Amino acid sequence: MKRISILTAIFLPALIVATTTVQAKYKMPNHAGYSMDMTDWTKSSTGTWPGVKDGVTYWYKLDNKGGLWWSTDGKKWAMVKDGTWADKDGKWLKIHDKKLVWSKDGKTWTEVPEWKWEGADGKWYKFDNSWTVWVNSK
Repeated sequence: MKRISILTAIFLPALIVATTTVQAKYKMPNHAGYSMDMTDWTKSSTGTWPGVKDGVTYWYKLDNKGGLWWSTDGKKWAMVKDGTWADKDGKWLKIHDKKLVWSKDGKTWTEVPEWKWEGADGKWYKFDNSWTVWVNSK
């Protein structure tokens, strides 16, 4: 009995660490067929991300129906009629046909690789399959 207790005390922590490592390395596929390493990403606590338009920082969020909203103060929100926002490099992004797409000129749109973009604050953001916003400050 004593031998079983000693073996359990030695191997149980190793098993827990191994299981945790496997779970942390889980990769989640998205619509585009890319895989996203979730170890560096955390779910946005507010569900928002920043963008800049005409030198003004706006905060964006999606509603339950996929509509895009913006705010300058995080309190008063208005629907974005054209459904677009700009990333740090000035590319326009929008959700079209259940995909995240972007454009430099607003005319030719292509799917965003891994559905991630750099926000105006220098952090990386992405959507998962459920349109949940994730953030990575690395």
